[in-house]
Amino acid sequence: MATIAFAVNFSVWTLYSVMSIELKLRLGLSGTQMGILLSAPIITGALLRLPIGILCERYSSKVLFVIQMFVVVPPLFLLPAVDSFGGYLIVGLLIGISGVSFTIGIRYLTDWFKSTEQGTAMGVFGAGNAGAAISLIVVPYINDVWGWHYIGPTYSILVLITCLAFWFIAPNAPHYQSNAKPKDFAFFTKPLKQAKVWRFGLYYYFVFGSFLALILWLPQYYVNAYTLPFNQAMALTLLFVISSSMARAAGGWFADRFGARNVNWSVFWICLICLFFLSYPPTTMTIHGVDKDVNLSIELNVWIFTLLLLIIGLAQGFGRASVYKLINDYYPEQMGSVGGLVAMLGALGGCTLPVLFGLAVDWVGVYSACFMLLYGVLAVCMLLMHLAIKRERYMQRVANAKQFNFLDQDE
Repeated sequence: MATIAFAVNFSVWTLYSVMSIELKLRLGLSGTQMGILLSAPIITGALLRLPIGILCERYSSKVLFVIQMFVVVPPLFLLPAVDSFGGYLIVGLLIGISGVSFTIGIRYLTDWFKSTEQGTAMGVFGAGNAGAAISLIVVPYINDVWGWHYIGPTYSILVLITCLAFWFIAPNAPHYQSNAKPKDFAFFTKPLKQAKVWRFGLYYYFVFGSFLALILWLPQYYVNAYTLPFNQAMALTLLFVISSSMARAAGGWFADRFGARNVNWSVFWICLICLFFLSYPPTTMTIHGVDKDVNLSIELNVWIFTLLLLIIGLAQGFGRASVYKLINDYYPEQMGSVGGLVAMLGALGGCTLPVLFGLAVDWVGVYSACFMLLYGVLAVCMLLMHLAIKRERYMQRVANAKQFNFLDQDE
């Protein structure tokens, strides 16, 4: 039930990305206005993830999940009445509340499973990212069959049905059925000051933030870089979304079986190799030979590009699951607060990276500059992870040495 609810909410959170082409035509928006409009739901969902995550530590996640879905219903129902940029901006900020469903759902799930199952459970739940595919399929269908003005009301009914189903079917978490004395808020907020938590947030910035950014960026990339028809560009984007989302469930199982850090490190290396090739712009070289010039042309065709992109998407799916398994390994009792902060930082990638993509393309002058940027972000993640591993091994050796010396003195 949590996975279904998350998928529906994620489809609402990414709704504007599918409506963007029609909105731009109807409202005559500039590129900057369109970017602001696309970012509106993402910003709200990102910034609310931390405070809602902290609330989940004290109050029932099930109740908060139901309230969150119920709050999203009115703005969706009133969407047909909106006819201005400001109106769509306000509605976007309101429906962005659907983005906090991930933090609530993760906290709801962790009470049900033992530590060796947490990665798999959270991975299956995280497959609800495929909710973006719902919008990519359903919105064009609603528009063609019933009309543009039925998109909002249809989604409001879908969310309301999901809200009621979750309330009546999903059980209360065991944590809230007990009479245990709740811990103080300081217990849940104290880890937020640790550098380790922010490093996990940087990892999630890449594996989730870039995933979210690519959902928004890929259709226009295919159209501009490869001159594909818009419908074909949307279909290839849909393939990326579904494959990456489904991989998250498998990633959770791998994190349970082989260790979250090992999965994370493997994911980063796979993405780094693929991004190296994706970053290489179309190049023509002339080699001056003895008798004649030899012309070489190096360029990724659309199918090789898509294959590399799918590999990155699959790796990111594994990475999103392994990051949260890593959080659960270190902070099993603070999944709401720590998970909320990491989720917030990751979601902020979804609204900052598209802007940085545009700036990079304008500055460098090639479409592949967006992948150069991702390559740089990933390189920073890998460097920090490498240094963290070295430091932990050093501290472990120091601790072992101190224990050995203590035993010698005791003897």
